[in-house]
Amino acid sequence: QVQLVESGGGLVQAGGSLRLSCAASGSIASINVMGWYRQGPGKQRALVANIASGGGSNYADSVKGRFTISRDNAKNAVYLQMNSLAPEDTAVYYCNVILKYDIGMLRVNGDFWGQGTQVTVSS
Repeated sequence: QVQLVESGGGLVQAGGSLRLSCAASGSIASINVMGWYRQGPGKQRALVANIASGGGSNYADSVKGRFTISRDNAKNAVYLQMNSLAPEDTAVYYCNVILKYDIGMLRVNGDFWGQGTQVTVSS
């Protein structure tokens, strides 16, 4: 199967920065899209940013100009550099990966989520 391990969350003051990391491991054949979602208190999970295998990326309007997503295909890893953090960025951040992986002789499509990492921004 496939496992995702996230790191990098924490507590930061408004205006500060954090960098989230997510690494995928397992019987991975290829990775299509890697992304970050977040779920704030009382809110639904929403896309923050994603990046395709070719490098094209999308951002939520609320983070454009402040957050940068990147990926290292050799490491099956995705990163989210978050600058100018604000209290409204407080949420649990989840890594999401859309990929193909092997189960025995079968190659299947998969959509996997990390365990989530808490980001808290104090005012």
